[in-house]
Amino acid sequence: MNAEKAILTRRSTREFKDLPLTREALERIVEAGRHAPSGGNSQCTHFFVISDQKLLKELAVKVQDAFAQMELKEGMYKSLASSIRQSKTGKYVFHYSPAALIVTASKKDYGNNIADCACALENMMILVNEMDLGSCWINQLRWLNEDEGLLTLFRSYGLAEDERIYGALAVGIPDTEDSLPARTPLARTGNPVEWI
Repeated sequence: MNAEKAILTRRSTREFKDLPLTREALERIVEAGRHAPSGGNSQCTHFFVISDQKLLKELAVKVQDAFAQMELKEGMYKSLASSIRQSKTGKYVFHYSPAALIVTASKKDYGNNIADCACALENMMILVNEMDLGSCWINQLRWLNEDEGLLTLFRSYGLAEDERIYGALAVGIPDTEDSLPARTPLARTGNPVEWI
């Protein structure tokens, strides 16, 4: 699959088979993220690869608990509001139970933190599609990047005091009949272009 096809056929996967990915596959994916552009070539995106299913379940409970304590506000970003509503039911798994969750962090006071993490996540998503695997961008940890419980947990994994989480990627084998990701492109209804 060439780069253009990998980009144009990439779709989010939100249901994964209960199967692990090899260390080699995860290393390839993370290496694609590590080669993403960064502001001033700073290369300060910090990657956390969580494939231990027990830890992923514990993380899902912590995230659910944190969101359940939040209040809904008028005009709130719809996905954030959905996370809060679902968490209050006690049945919310923010990461869709993937084989692995790749979390990206960066310096809290670095002006390009979100952009650099976003570039890394996009690189990884494109490669994941080329590898016939599924992925989904996960924002929920970014919305909780000042939550003391999550900061303490990720500091035990190696998150520096001056770092925060700005995105994550759920990765695994799609729970489809052929184990391949959906690749039918969605119609573009936004993202206008002006030719000047």
